Amino acid sequence: MPKYMIERSMPGAGDLTPQQLQAASQMSCAVLRDLGPQIQWLETFVTPNKVYCVFIAPNEEMIREHARLGGFAADSIAVITDVVDPSMAESCSAVIGARS
Repeated sequence: MPKYMIERSMPGAGDLTPQQLQAASQMSCAVLRDLGPQIQWLETFVTPNKVYCVFIAPNEEMIREHARLGGFAADSIAVITDVVDPSMAESCSAVIGARS
């Protein structure tokens, strides 16, 4: 199933209290329960004026429906095609070393 990165404009997001973040997460979880198991929220990154959420869903329309029902912005939705982390550098080094 596709994984998506959702960018949400949220002025002042970085100043939200733990209680406000909890309330937002509770709203998101309530909407997810209503939408069913095909859509899953993995994590959210909070910056000063935006939040970036990672979801798994069958399509972009379901992501937009979650945003609509929860009253969340969804400024952009992009399919995540790959994930890169430092362990990939080690794997590449091993492959390069094996080719030498």
